[in-house]
Amino acid sequence: MPNNLIFIAGKNAYQTIKENGLSPDMVKVIAGAAGGPKWLVLNHLDRLLFASWFKGRTEPLFLIGSSIGAWRFAAVSRSDPYQSIETFQDAYLNQSYSSKPTPQEISEETSRIRDTFLAGSGIQEILDHPYLRLNFMAVRSKWLNKAENKLILGAGLLGTALSNAISRKLLPAFFERTLFYHPKTPPPFFKTSEFPIQKVPLDKNNLEKALLASGSIPLVMAGVTGIKGASDGVYRDGGVIDYHLDIPFLEESDDKIVLYPHYSQRVIPGWLDKKLTWRTPRQSNMDQVLQIAPSESFVQSLPYHKIPDRNDFWTFSQNDAERIKYWKTVISKSESLAAEFADAVESNRIKDLVQPMSF
Repeated sequence: MPNNLIFIAGKNAYQTIKENGLSPDMVKVIAGAAGGPKWLVLNHLDRLLFASWFKGRTEPLFLIGSSIGAWRFAAVSRSDPYQSIETFQDAYLNQSYSSKPTPQEISEETSRIRDTFLAGSGIQEILDHPYLRLNFMAVRSKWLNKAENKLILGAGLLGTALSNAISRKLLPAFFERTLFYHPKTPPPFFKTSEFPIQKVPLDKNNLEKALLASGSIPLVMAGVTGIKGASDGVYRDGGVIDYHLDIPFLEESDDKIVLYPHYSQRVIPGWLDKKLTWRTPRQSNMDQVLQIAPSESFVQSLPYHKIPDRNDFWTFSQNDAERIKYWKTVISKSESLAAEFADAVESNRIKDLVQPMSF
């Protein structure tokens, strides 16, 4: 088969897969990055994993994401994941905006997408799922980052970015990491302590707002307030701190795997680290991670030689039909990624395909 998919593993995961291959029961956590429309290239991988590969599981499977990663995992946590992904996909593809949308307009359209794939009994299905445990990150804003005025918020984000360039350890002065967790079973990353963290159990009264907060990009969307069970404040996109997730997913003694279907070969700790090429995740946090991502040759085969991204809304402004055509092509081509994953694990070729993660 063509090499459209790459497998990159941290130290412990690499050794485990080299010896044993990969099976569904070896996976304990699945991670999902922020990144807006980039999730579309993972569409058919999500369908395969959640509608087929993990079907019939009994042990808890912990999902942890931020922003669009949280939204993907909320969709697959419904009782019919295939249909829910389809509903989410259609709502996401068909979002539409004026030529100069306000943050409020974008928040309202994003809420429409959420309400579409959670319609009916969606929230209760997520909370009652027999084995999937939805968890996701958001941030509570501090200092000028609480403002909705673009000039004030922009000044706050500039201060945050400059401080972050010096050290990620300065981020808690500007944002508080917030974990919204599934109430049935505490996740294995529950004790993460790199940053001060607020932990809020999900329930039927806060899941909708918390999910919106996790994807509310500063300056692009309005902040979210009034989340039941959480401290008062303005909540924004969890990707600010946890863009690609640099957390201790599992305890060191755990021999399970963290499966990370990712749209990129690079793991960027926070949203403000995108241009800081020297900023990499802590190696110990990646030891049990198996990252699967499109190869560069696959990306080059896509229209415009790239994975969809948020800039597409400006590139195709007032031309939704062309944007949707492009995005649908990427979704269709993502079937090959799912097929290669299935072949690699079923044939045990993954033992030969897996590469060690480099830092």
